Amino acid sequence: MHDLDDLLAVAGLARSTYYYQLKCLDKPAKHADLKSAIADSFKESKACYGYRKVRLDLQAQGWKVSKKLVLKLMKELGLKSKVRRRKKYSSYQGNTGKTAPNLLERQFEVAQPDTVYVSDVTEFAVAGCKLYLSPVMDLFDRSILSYTFSTSPTTAFTASSLEMALGNRQFDKKLLVHTDQGIHYQHFSWRELLAEHGAVQSMSRKGNSLLTG
Repeated sequence: MHDLDDLLAVAGLARSTYYYQLKCLDKPAKHADLKSAIADSFKESKACYGYRKVRLDLQAQGWKVSKKLVLKLMKELGLKSKVRRRKKYSSYQGNTGKTAPNLLERQFEVAQPDTVYVSDVTEFAVAGCKLYLSPVMDLFDRSILSYTFSTSPTTAFTASSLEMALGNRQFDKKLLVHTDQGIHYQHFSWRELLAEHGAVQSMSRKGNSLLTG
């Protein structure tokens, strides 16, 4: 057996430091109950919750805790939410209707409003469910003229956003509406709306995205 003072001298520790650390060993782990609650919340979410949602869940259980502390403890526990990358939605299904030539030809800078509109369909995952967005944008100032949401990417929901953007106006072929070659834009309902308002249809080349030609 070695004398405590000799051991402390070799370790370079003060006697007070030794007894402080010894006392700490007898204390329960700091935030042990909170860490347990965080781990349970994270597990219940199937590893989908980030620190913000975990905190909201804890608050609903009666915990009073800051976002900063939840974030800190989740890092200590090694809990990190699964990040689901959004998949690029493609509505292209071959030539199911009628395609149009690429009249835009990468001319993305537009000098006047109401001369070039563009549209596309974007897919999102919200609370485990798929949601689709169909906006119509004026290339002149990149303003969103209209948009529709749907749980199903039907031709009706894309036609509805176009109808709202066109309103009751007649464009006499002064308006070009550019899209990709998706099934929604080959459909007669889309082409019919353009014809009714005197607008001209344009499509990106097959295999290219909406604004790359």
